[in-house]
Amino acid sequence: MEEKVFVGLSGGVDSTVTAALLKKKGYDVHGITVLLTPEDEPFSFCDAEIVAKELDIPFIIVDMKKEFADTVMANFIAEYKKGRTPNPCIVCNEKIKFGFLLQKVKELGGDFLVTGHYAKIEKQGDDFILKKSPSKKDQSYFLYRIPKEALSRIMFPINELEKEDIRKIAKQMNLSVAEKSESQEICFIKDNNYVRFLNENGVFGMPGNFVDLEGNVLGKHSGIINYTIGQRKGLERAFGEPMFVTKIDALKNEVVLAPNGFQETKKFFVENLRFFKEPDKEFFADVKIRCQAKPMPAKVTFVLEDKVEVEFEIPQRAVTPGQSAVFYDGDIVLGGGYIA
Repeated sequence: MEEKVFVGLSGGVDSTVTAALLKKKGYDVHGITVLLTPEDEPFSFCDAEIVAKELDIPFIIVDMKKEFADTVMANFIAEYKKGRTPNPCIVCNEKIKFGFLLQKVKELGGDFLVTGHYAKIEKQGDDFILKKSPSKKDQSYFLYRIPKEALSRIMFPINELEKEDIRKIAKQMNLSVAEKSESQEICFIKDNNYVRFLNENGVFGMPGNFVDLEGNVLGKHSGIINYTIGQRKGLERAFGEPMFVTKIDALKNEVVLAPNGFQETKKFFVENLRFFKEPDKEFFADVKIRCQAKPMPAKVTFVLEDKVEVEFEIPQRAVTPGQSAVFYDGDIVLGGGYIA
């Protein structure tokens, strides 16, 4: 019997080609799209529905506005209130796509949830592991919080392809999305103005002090929600020399500034951990501290059950609370957590 798979269709080229390739291989392919915000209705699913018709596959829309608001959006708002810089895509992958949506796929009788992510899932003995994609678009950093028990029910078919390969396949198949541009903004903030979004949800920046490393007042800031670690632009005033955000103290409502060179960190803590296999109390790994960063060698030591200290061999710039630190052993994703 054909395996029944549900492909998460966004209307973009990656998910469309994913569905097309699986149909070509003989899978029973169904398209599924998630309604996340009120702004998604009614037009934003036109592209997904169009490609489903082009591929001649069944297509359904699942309403998860409440689940999305209660998890992804609530976390985003709470983190900025604390002076931290969240990554909502990581929360969405954990809670929505490979949490609620995977459960829905099971209820619909699906064997697999399939997406157009650039990452690899491999069986290793009795377990499944998550690995980097060899593609330049590797997205394993965003996927480290997938529940480990979910890996056996997930497929990433395009994991070894490059973006140009995907577009070439789409053109060969005469798919309407072949030249569709990628979306870069936060999906629930269409204009990418996150401060406006926070304001609309009752979070406002309270003016406070810019201070130096010794606590001396340098001037006034417009609210901690406007800043992130490593930021130089948008500080609203000149300081006589280039100054960068080095720390955000939500309790004191202070933004610490320092000249270039003071934003490097050798040791920091990571909490709210997720691992695919139980690690040793101390281990070495390559640690990636943001999506565009290169994984760098570090020693990782448990200090509490759900907290580790990371010590880089070479200090790294702009280690940002709220962002994720992901641990790699070569191309294998060990796990990770949130920078404290």
